[in-house]
Amino acid sequence: MSKLSSFYENRSLKVGLVGTGYAAKLRAETLQSNARSTLVAVSGQTPARTEEFSKTQSCLAMDSWEDLVALPDLDLAIVSTINRDHGAIARAALEAGKHVIVEYPLCLDVREAEELIALAEAKGKLLHVEHIELLGGLHQALRQNLAAIGDVFYARYSTIAPQNPAPRKWTYHPDLFGFPFIGALSRLHRFTDLFGSVATVSCQSRFWGSESEFYTGCICTAQLRFTSGLVAEVTYGKGEILWQPARTFEVHGEKGALIFDGDEGNLVTAEEKTPIEVASRRGLFAKDTGMVLDHLIEGTPLYVTVDASLYTLKVADAARRSAETGQTVAVG
Repeated sequence: MSKLSSFYENRSLKVGLVGTGYAAKLRAETLQSNARSTLVAVSGQTPARTEEFSKTQSCLAMDSWEDLVALPDLDLAIVSTINRDHGAIARAALEAGKHVIVEYPLCLDVREAEELIALAEAKGKLLHVEHIELLGGLHQALRQNLAAIGDVFYARYSTIAPQNPAPRKWTYHPDLFGFPFIGALSRLHRFTDLFGSVATVSCQSRFWGSESEFYTGCICTAQLRFTSGLVAEVTYGKGEILWQPARTFEVHGEKGALIFDGDEGNLVTAEEKTPIEVASRRGLFAKDTGMVLDHLIEGTPLYVTVDASLYTLKVADAARRSAETGQTVAVG
């Protein structure tokens, strides 16, 4: 047993939560139902919602995240709020000697992410970036069936989410959400996890309604050329300018293809089409939370490293620079 895990073996981890949204609620429920953890406090964007959340989850409502991460007896801070603030909260929590969970992305800037990783290492604290897409049924089905299609040469992933009217919320705000492939980092992380390093990125993006601080729609598409020679295309779109929802993933190899449309999958070869079972996406935030507790208390390995998340952030930032300049960008 590691020194870290033995320290927490006989006591409950005290946890603070920054955020009161959907993911925060699932985190809180998991923490409250686990004897190894105690949700001590929560902070949010609005006092009324924070107070309501704290009453539901039987924890202390804090006026600010600064006050929360400064709590002297806190072991772990979970950052589950707007993307823009992830880096600042994680930094303050690490400097205060807390372990940290951050919903992806770690932050919106590559250099800042590198500094945070170095800070966590210097402090001897866990910095874990959530990537529940790797735990989900689609990704697991992809991984389990890749060998059946031989050498992979092309892949395509598209997520389209019409919303009319588009909500005036932080996910439609460029400064709060970040460039689409940074804010929605999981779209690229599926590829880097499955196929490795990226050589170049070419990306185009367009936004509607950007004359106000919130846009009403966006479409963003990127072509990734991997060092293996594989070519992948990724499309992310949402808002009022889209009309038909879609969630499709295709992987083409020299012996067949894996075709997923929503939660339905098929292995397609010259001889036959074979259905692939895709497990439910439910319960993944709870699973991620439980795995972090296992890591801190029992020393078990986590399913993703912070360095893997950082690498995908570098790919996403290359996509941003490509979209802004109109040039193909090499990934360093």
